[in-house]
Amino acid sequence: MAWVLKMDEVIESGLVHDFDSSLSGIGQELGAGAYSMSDVLALPIFKQEDSSLSLDGEAKHPPFQYVMCAATSPAVKLHDETLTYLNQGQSYEIRMLDNRKMGDMPEISGKLVKSIIRVVFHDRRLQYTEHQQLEGWKWNRPGDRLLDLDIPMSVGIIDTRTNPSQLNAVEFLWDPAKRTSAFIQVHCISTEFTPRKHGGEKGVPFRIQVDTFKQNENGEYTDHLHSASCQIKVFKPKGADRKQKTDREKMEKRTAHEKEKYQPSYDTTILTECSPWPDTPTAYVNNSPSPAPTFTSSQQSTCSIPDSNSSSPNHQGDGVAQSSGEQIQPSATTQETQQWLLKNRFSSYTRLFSNFSGADLLKLTKEDLVQICGAADGIRLYNSLKSRSVRPRLTIYVCQEQPNSTVLQGQPQAAGSGGENGSGTPCVYHAIYLEEMVASEVARKLASVFNIPFHQINQVYRQGPTGIHILVSDQMVQNFQDESCFLFSTVKAENNDGIHIILK
Repeated sequence: MAWVLKMDEVIESGLVHDFDSSLSGIGQELGAGAYSMSDVLALPIFKQEDSSLSLDGEAKHPPFQYVMCAATSPAVKLHDETLTYLNQGQSYEIRMLDNRKMGDMPEISGKLVKSIIRVVFHDRRLQYTEHQQLEGWKWNRPGDRLLDLDIPMSVGIIDTRTNPSQLNAVEFLWDPAKRTSAFIQVHCISTEFTPRKHGGEKGVPFRIQVDTFKQNENGEYTDHLHSASCQIKVFKPKGADRKQKTDREKMEKRTAHEKEKYQPSYDTTILTECSPWPDTPTAYVNNSPSPAPTFTSSQQSTCSIPDSNSSSPNHQGDGVAQSSGEQIQPSATTQETQQWLLKNRFSSYTRLFSNFSGADLLKLTKEDLVQICGAADGIRLYNSLKSRSVRPRLTIYVCQEQPNSTVLQGQPQAAGSGGENGSGTPCVYHAIYLEEMVASEVARKLASVFNIPFHQINQVYRQGPTGIHILVSDQMVQNFQDESCFLFSTVKAENNDGIHIILK
């Protein structure tokens, strides 16, 4: 028994000694002199991770940076995107900065690049109905554009262009090696796209987006380089200043702890990188060195609709079939009914009528629609369902001049046509119905009826006294007599670049 107790004491003392000795080295091993963090980071595994991180950082280095000279709102939370308030029609500078490191993208050194600036919807819901929203805006603001360039104030931009069918976009060339500033003016305000129910509605946010391209092998600016955007709201003149002041006063009333949750207000707005706009560049960018058609009045945007990759799935490819004057048929399916509602600017009621066929919609009385949609939209929907086609403001009859052709018996002779040539071949006229009564509409309707590529039409002239060619302007179209008859011929433009149309 005594032997057993002695053995226990020996074992216990040995264990204690071993445990003490094992602890005695801990302080030394973890001491400052035992190792340094730099030695650990120098291990191969950490070296590999560090190098991969630096490579990723270099890959993500943007070649350009765009800075808009407008202050951001102080009432934006830390992890939210910045918001900038703009005044309607006021010029704001966007600085186009070359952000490349030494040796980056040598293929564009000494060359021009093309940038397209757009004002687009921020909300996905409005992006899906963009075509209808812009059509409605154009209807209420005929002749206006959503976005313009203030060319006299801009610096370093070359070959500025605006497409009449793209009211929300402008494009230009610029040299990254030189100072470049584009001054933009946004003419649409955020509350124009808000359903007006009670007054004082909150306006919708927009985005200013810049897409930049370089030339491809064919000299066309289609190779995407960089895109960036920022969120904005647009107010009536001086409204942005008042909103900025209101936000600043609200923040001053908050406690120091609450202020920590919000971003500070910066004097400028840096556009952040994003994906390129879906319909660029082929649907809009015109790379021809010749001047674009000199039609300054707005066209219906149905003649230039983004492709199937657009973020607005309600856009359809056929501009002619898009007419909002089409009446819905009782045989229309629920899907066709939804499309009709979108085409006729009733997008806010598509969910409400999601299970309605054409027959279901046509059965509703005026009182039913007013009760469902409210007085204004209810009456408008009733009129759209029951109305006939709107009479065009001007009708002209046009025939393409053919060799050895004559006018049909009993038809009025076109001015300057020269009468019959005796061959007996009749000239068949087509009716052209004009709603906008502008020169661009004449060109577009002629292109549609006679299968002429619209982008190839440079100018439209009218043959005047002694055979002179007079440029067809909006004012001339508005002074056409109703049901006038014209022969027209086509001639190649200078340098074989497109065609001219001559009305006789």
